[in-house]
Amino acid sequence: MRFLLRLATESRRRGVCVARAIGISLLLLCASPLAAQQPQPQQQDEFVPVSQLPAQDQLPAAPLLVTAYSFVWITLFAYLISVGRRLTYVQREVERLESDMKRGSRG
Repeated sequence: MRFLLRLATESRRRGVCVARAIGISLLLLCASPLAAQQPQPQQQDEFVPVSQLPAQDQLPAAPLLVTAYSFVWITLFAYLISVGRRLTYVQREVERLESDMKRGSRG
């Protein structure tokens, strides 16, 4: 867990991909120290409906669904911001080159 936190911090400092830093942050939020301490469940021999499972064996889908959709939307938003910044830079560069061409300078 400390390794993931350090990796996320280093990623932010170095300006590495925003999506990677967001993904690592989500991993940190979803990681549970209790999950590593729980014993492995015994394997069942036959099918048991979810409604008949004990509460600790049922996996609620809502938190996983919200986490997955949040990750996708945040990643998409970060990508769109990145593309917007790059397009702005290219547009400024094209405008600078056009103004240089109009002035007749080459360099």
